[in-house]
Amino acid sequence: MNYTTQMDAARKGIRTKELMAVAEKEQWEPEKLLPLVAEGKVAIPANKHHTCLNPNGIGSMLKTKINVNLGTSRDLNDLNLELKKVQDAVSMGAESIMDLSSFGDTRKFRRKLTEECPAIIGTVPIYDAVVYYHKALGEITAKEWIDIVEMHAKDGVDFMTIHVGINKQTARRFQDAQRLTNIVSRGGSIIFAWMEMTGEENPFYEHYDRILEICQEHDVTLSLGDACRPGCIEDASDISQIEELVTLGELTRRAWEKDVQVIIEGPGHMPLDQIAANMKIQETICKGAPFYVLGPLVTDIAPGYDHITSAIGGAIAAAAGAAFLCYVTPAEHLRLPDGDDVKEGIISARIAAHAADIAKGIKGAKEWDRQMSDARKRLDWETMFKLAIDPEKARRYRETSKPEKEDTCSMCGNFCAMKNMNRILEGEKITIFDE
Repeated sequence: MNYTTQMDAARKGIRTKELMAVAEKEQWEPEKLLPLVAEGKVAIPANKHHTCLNPNGIGSMLKTKINVNLGTSRDLNDLNLELKKVQDAVSMGAESIMDLSSFGDTRKFRRKLTEECPAIIGTVPIYDAVVYYHKALGEITAKEWIDIVEMHAKDGVDFMTIHVGINKQTARRFQDAQRLTNIVSRGGSIIFAWMEMTGEENPFYEHYDRILEICQEHDVTLSLGDACRPGCIEDASDISQIEELVTLGELTRRAWEKDVQVIIEGPGHMPLDQIAANMKIQETICKGAPFYVLGPLVTDIAPGYDHITSAIGGAIAAAAGAAFLCYVTPAEHLRLPDGDDVKEGIISARIAAHAADIAKGIKGAKEWDRQMSDARKRLDWETMFKLAIDPEKARRYRETSKPEKEDTCSMCGNFCAMKNMNRILEGEKITIFDE
């Protein structure tokens, strides 16, 4: 087939094997999916070198997908532990793994992911450049930043977060705005510091056309990073965030002109009442490109529980149009997540995604809940466990507090409304106390 990217193929009417796989998963007709990929409203991240990929589509009209951030750090540099987290994340239903490694043999880990992991693989090249070159930030050249992007593309990465929206103009606006928490994006803070020290333009912005050439050659989806995402609810929807979003809208158009797929990254920390509006603003400015949100976290006061604050915001965001949720773990703001944190983050994000899919009327979403409700009505515990989003935890909770009678639980016992309604509607008499 003669095409460069999934978008190029769709514009030529070519049904790639990746598009066909996504159509089957979503229970869609391929001819319905094809124009959405061509328009950029659905992205299918699928690097040509990631041969073990199990493709997924990302778009507001599809099932909401979740991403899991993992990777090494200076304090915790155990590749085997991170690989175990990857395996667990995939088995728990994560569609995407993002490698945020910032220490050690990052290329070895990245290549292992694209050689063995069937999930979508994402990276942030700006982190890796600092590790790879082993020199002070201000000494890295513009060419070296771009060379890392090309290296990641050749390594098989399906999508890359590129902090391209913060240029000299938006940086000046940020300085004038005097935010409470400044720039909390790790990549955003790095490129801002580099610009301040060198006096040069953001190399990702200045050499954006070269980045598009790389993405087109290897079929890499661009995740346009939000360097100015709000890091607290006080800074939400401020001028720095919105001005950067306007820049990302312009960059989206330029990417689509080169047949490069785009995802737009979004907040961040945000009060409940601003989330839906932000989704509509993004949809308008970026012409329906899929929106990828971190949370949003709806309050700043819950360290240790930010999987909950983000799930609340994520459900609202996805119901209002976000397509891709980045999980947040209980370790957010505190430490690198361990295996238990990863699990809690994934389950919380999946609950948020599923809740949004019900609200959006995604095909098949409500049926899962109907099946669970039917099993509850019949007091069919085994079916309930099988249908649960976390079967192991559901089974463990019941087994750690065994009821006197198998057709009840230790909360209600003979007062069980389900049990008593089933019996009374079948014409039985119930006494409750002496049964």
